[in-house]
Amino acid sequence: MAGMGQWWRQRAARRLGQSAEDQACADLQARGLRLVQRNYRVRGGEIDLIMRAADATLVFVEVRARSHAGFGGAAGSIDARKRQRIVLAARHYLARLPEEPVCRFDVVTLDAGTLEWLPGAFAAED
Repeated sequence: MAGMGQWWRQRAARRLGQSAEDQACADLQARGLRLVQRNYRVRGGEIDLIMRAADATLVFVEVRARSHAGFGGAAGSIDARKRQRIVLAARHYLARLPEEPVCRFDVVTLDAGTLEWLPGAFAAED
């Protein structure tokens, strides 16, 4: 049954993504960031983690996981279109706030079990 194989791969990918988000959140909290919200979704975009740094910077975090580093690894999977979708969701989130704080876009990658945090990985103008 072809559909069953696709369903199983999607389910495994969701589990890998959820586990990566859990690990990224725990790692960033250990580094002093505070979780504000997980999985902020709007039509056309999503942010995995929204966190607050000790200096009050609002940090939008994209978490990417790959079980192997082929095809550019986890960081290589964040193309211009994906960045646009993250920025769209961030702008929507910021529009809800009474005052726009200093913010940045970080990426946390998990390639074959190795976690890497990339602060300021891209800008909204990229």
